[in-house]
Amino acid sequence: MNNFWQKLAKKKKPFFVLAPMHDVTDIATRQMLVKYGKPDVLFTEFVACDGLVNKDAKKILMKNLRFLEDEHLIVAQFFGARPENFRYCAEVARKLGFDGIDINMGCPDKSIVDQGAGAALMKNPKRAREIIRAAKKGAGDLPVSVKTRIGWSENEIESWLAELLSEKPAAIIVHGRTKKQSFAGTADWDAIKRAVEIAKGSGVVIIGNGDIKSRKDGVRKAKESGVDGIMVGRGVLGNPWFFNHKVKIENVPVAERLEAMIEHARLFEKFLKGTKNYNVIKKHYAVYASGFDGAKGLRTELMGTKSAKQAWHVVKIFLRKNRV
Repeated sequence: MNNFWQKLAKKKKPFFVLAPMHDVTDIATRQMLVKYGKPDVLFTEFVACDGLVNKDAKKILMKNLRFLEDEHLIVAQFFGARPENFRYCAEVARKLGFDGIDINMGCPDKSIVDQGAGAALMKNPKRAREIIRAAKKGAGDLPVSVKTRIGWSENEIESWLAELLSEKPAAIIVHGRTKKQSFAGTADWDAIKRAVEIAKGSGVVIIGNGDIKSRKDGVRKAKESGVDGIMVGRGVLGNPWFFNHKVKIENVPVAERLEAMIEHARLFEKFLKGTKNYNVIKKHYAVYASGFDGAKGLRTELMGTKSAKQAWHVVKIFLRKNRV
């Protein structure tokens, strides 16, 4: 198996990974990270297995699996509840040239859970194991990983991790929250540390996820927990410098931050216009335009824009008035 996870774990500890996030880790965001601070591994947004096997839906979903050569190492993440569909999706990802396949077993969204997918698989270990086996068959020599949580409504890492380890995925990413917590509360890094202890000797790479405030914070949490790698999600919103050990966003001049924001918006329109609504990019605007004098008013104006061109017009006026 071409297990890059093992190679990374031996080469550098911790390595850093971009988390898969719906309407966030699209090709535009990944291209910004490639330019300003690329992590060791990039993830796509999650893609519905059931949709990918549908001829009509596939045309749309395949756009979410588009990536450029400079994005390697890159992993395609899928969600679903049917093992046979995971085998097909893994085959598709392999043929597209992805470096790995990841199975979503942690998404707490009701629309996903109601399908028996995402975090719901924690309540169905038998199906979860079948899905891992099916994905492996479709993946060929590519590594299959699993992204999950520490439990449904309470910490069940002991029993749940044992189920996953029995199928020997290449890596397991543990988000230190339960499904019930969703994204509220605090990530339990003691539970993640326990996951490392449980997996010791299995050959399975363990990656920690949850509440990573900075690259430095990630290094500290990795040292304390013993994980091989750190996955970061919400921290990259409006911050393409997150993984850059030489740059802190608070030290980037306001004008440069806002120019990067417009660059991001233009990439979004270049790659995703007609596929995603422009309002999706505003998640990033909220962070790019924060932490400096006049930011609140600027954000208000940006939220009313309908294109990158309009956003650039708003930014130019702001920069001219404030001379930053």
